[in-house]
Amino acid sequence: MNAERLTTPKEKVQQLQEKLGHAAKESKKRRFHALYDKVYRRDVLWEAWRRVRANKGAAGIDGETLQDIEKMGAAQFLMDCEARLRGNRYHPQPVRRRYIPKKDGKQRPFGIPTVRDRVVQMATKLIIEPIFEADFQESSFGFRPKRSAKQALERIRKACNRKGNWVVDVDIQGYFDNINQEKLMKLVEMRISDRRVLKLVRKWLAAGVMEEGTIRRSDLGTPQGGVISPLLANIYLNYFDTLWERHGKQYGELTRYADDFVVICKTKRDAQRAHNLIHAIVERLELTLHPTKTRIVGLWTGEEGFDFLGMHHRKTKAETSKGRVYYTTQQWLCKKAEQHIRDVIKERLAPPKARVQSIEQHVQWLNPKIRGWKNYYGTPYSTRKMAKLDFYIGQRLAKWYAKKRQRRRWMSSYREVNVIAKQCGLSTLV
Repeated sequence: MNAERLTTPKEKVQQLQEKLGHAAKESKKRRFHALYDKVYRRDVLWEAWRRVRANKGAAGIDGETLQDIEKMGAAQFLMDCEARLRGNRYHPQPVRRRYIPKKDGKQRPFGIPTVRDRVVQMATKLIIEPIFEADFQESSFGFRPKRSAKQALERIRKACNRKGNWVVDVDIQGYFDNINQEKLMKLVEMRISDRRVLKLVRKWLAAGVMEEGTIRRSDLGTPQGGVISPLLANIYLNYFDTLWERHGKQYGELTRYADDFVVICKTKRDAQRAHNLIHAIVERLELTLHPTKTRIVGLWTGEEGFDFLGMHHRKTKAETSKGRVYYTTQQWLCKKAEQHIRDVIKERLAPPKARVQSIEQHVQWLNPKIRGWKNYYGTPYSTRKMAKLDFYIGQRLAKWYAKKRQRRRWMSSYREVNVIAKQCGLSTLV
């Protein structure tokens, strides 16, 4: 009894998730009917709040921030969530639409749900995710527990090295905005029969978007920025993964990360057949392949490569100790990722307001970023590009230092500022 009292909400939720996941694996045709009361369980709501708070994020259309809730008291807020869910009085609000500028001048839409909606979505996700996890395929890596982009990259590298000389590089056009909500709900209903949980999901899909004071609703898409969206997106594309396992496995090995995926094939003929099958399945899901980003790439000569998950993949010649020549798959950070790193550094160090801060503050801000880039992009084949980026960081610091000291030329400051940065503990990419 004492041990039970000491169990944290996180541990209790993990126990519940294990039970649900185990039950789902035991029977692939089982439909779960008693889930709604678990969504508003106190420990589930506390764990949902902990995760939402850790993810940070801005206020939704109601203007209520995470800080506002903490001032009011998280316990009171969660009791109110519980009461609304228990009494069927919970109604989600429209998502606040914001736009993120893209490199090509276009803008990417991004949605910000209210904190309350994020917490209830997270609580629902905690309950239903283990059930769908039992059905998800090995080929899927995006937005899944204990799965990462690094694992997807390793799968691709191995598939290419197993005589995978042709690649179907696939991009779905406007995926999150074009999911057919009715078909999505049918896929959710294959595992969940609890009407109140299904009603919750329908409410989020129908909540719409608030833009310039106007609410827009659509029969297509999932709520972008919503906590539940990645799971719903995976449920929808799991239909693709399952059909590929049944009908496409003989053509090539699929690796999917959210809406981006590649199929590694041994021959050009297999790649063309794979492309035709992909087109047919995607059409059945009422989605469209991007006309220019979806392509067949030949790797075997080493002249062509492809970008996936921020890495460039290409076969290059190598030699054994006995002088036998063979091709091996190399991965290094792609041009887009390299440019993104440069942009992040420039955005931090170039503006006039950056001169007010000390070098210690800049180093403190840069270090976690540098470590993150190194952990993800650091391969034996990225060394040259990483060294160039290290030089770029030094260059930017020298330019910042010269302006702070009102010097005309930054080059004379390069060595001095880099010695200081090193003393402050600046991390390096190589």
